[in-house]
Amino acid sequence: MVVKLKDYIGSGIQPLDATALERARERMESLTMPQGSLGRLGEIAVRMSGITGQMPPVTGKKAIVVMAGDHGVCAEGVSAYPSSVTPQMVMNFLNGGAAVNVFAKHAGADVICVDMGVASHLSHPSLWNYKFGFGTKNIACEPAMLREEAEQAVIAGIQVVKRLVDAGYRLLAVGEMGIGNTTPAAAMTCALTGASPDEAVGRGTGVDDQGLLRKRMVVRKAIAVNDPDGNNALDVLAKLGGYEIAGMAGVCLGAAMYRVPLIIDGYITSVAALAAARLNPVAASYWFASHRSAESGHSIVLQALGLEPILELGMRLGEGTGAALCMRIVEAGADVLGSMATFESAGVSR
Repeated sequence: MVVKLKDYIGSGIQPLDATALERARERMESLTMPQGSLGRLGEIAVRMSGITGQMPPVTGKKAIVVMAGDHGVCAEGVSAYPSSVTPQMVMNFLNGGAAVNVFAKHAGADVICVDMGVASHLSHPSLWNYKFGFGTKNIACEPAMLREEAEQAVIAGIQVVKRLVDAGYRLLAVGEMGIGNTTPAAAMTCALTGASPDEAVGRGTGVDDQGLLRKRMVVRKAIAVNDPDGNNALDVLAKLGGYEIAGMAGVCLGAAMYRVPLIIDGYITSVAALAAARLNPVAASYWFASHRSAESGHSIVLQALGLEPILELGMRLGEGTGAALCMRIVEAGADVLGSMATFESAGVSR
């Protein structure tokens, strides 16, 4: 029997725990500091309680999920790198040599690499294989994938989260790897927000001015050829997205289903989150935006999500690097609620 996405998210995502939120707010007001002096960090701490249903919130094991896939649109010359870099970088992640591995070490997190649609046969004992195909179709000519594939890729992302939760992980981050994936991300941005290609398309891997113009032209063509329904996130994912983008949308939904805080990474990850939010708007309250990418479309997507990034570093690397950097920040906020003294316990006058 084929499982449908509605069977997963129809009633499985609930609002944040109101009782835990109220207890966290009361606790925050009693701590030995002026009210509101932690700024957004205090807001993060309170929301962590609402997400987990615990006061104080407990994070436990941490994982950064890096989903990988290739894109047929690379045939249009939209990237400064060839598609062969995708499997090479996946092996780099698995062997511990990428930037996300460095940042994960500092965060005390495990890197979980998931093959959603890399255009090569990959073999490694630590690789999670959920491959749906050897790269998507060229969106400048036809839909990226079948609608059924998009739906099953989202479900796979939810299943990845369940697998991690069952293994004891309690704080997640999500990132991606896929040469050319800023082009489908920009096309999805246009479809989901109404932004123009001039606004949504950035330099990605660092294309020159001519390459930037070519990317914008390709995005316009992809939208014209596929005519996506901007009110239907699955339609947009199937026609313009990628296997790893659909999988990340599933991770976003799965985090909300299993009440696990999720830190989203940069532009492509945020586009996946926006698709997930269109599938179930309640889910967005379970996510934290790690940083604002240098990609021009990222601010548009963050605004549509209603999320304010924690960091502003001008990064555009992907991989989950920005999300990894924010893990300790989120943990620190949560720990304030459990470890900081109150005015009463410390004998400090209000």
